[in-house]
Amino acid sequence: MLVHPERNPMSRLTTPNEGKPFAGWDWSKPIPAPLAFHRTPVIEAWTDYNDHMTESAFLLVFGDSSDCFFRYIGIDEAYREAGQSIYTMETRIHNRREAHIGDPLALTLQLIDRDAKRLHIFHTMTSEADGAVLATAEQILVHVDMQAGRSSPFPPDLAERIAAIAAVHAVLPLPPTVGVPLGLRKK
Repeated sequence: MLVHPERNPMSRLTTPNEGKPFAGWDWSKPIPAPLAFHRTPVIEAWTDYNDHMTESAFLLVFGDSSDCFFRYIGIDEAYREAGQSIYTMETRIHNRREAHIGDPLALTLQLIDRDAKRLHIFHTMTSEADGAVLATAEQILVHVDMQAGRSSPFPPDLAERIAAIAAVHAVLPLPPTVGVPLGLRKK
């Protein structure tokens, strides 16, 4: 495993699925559109002095949703121990509503685009209580050869699974905030 010898693995941030291996790909099962693998309640540690979920906690929960996706397509601890992973290149979060301790969250993930080395994904976080969209996150991810320290193409089996998801997700509407420039609107 690629771990710094001076670092205690128990002291690092983990995901809820840490240690859960890739379950294998079943080509006979339908691919959800969008993917919906992550649900969680807001915990007290994620809240701030305003008594609602912090901006960093939104990113944490979106990251946990990404981890569910990674494990679905075959990227788990064994994959990383073999020297490959996915790194985040860019993330943009749109906060829509507050979330408070105990609020039940449901996340979906849509594969927007892909190429030989990169993925463009879109998360939606909703309240399970009323279905309201609380936040969205748009991300660009890159496949990395950790030994070489640079991007690398997805291996054929992983690329094939990603292509299957992309084909199913191609019929989904493009979320309205995808690719929208950041800035102040002039009046």
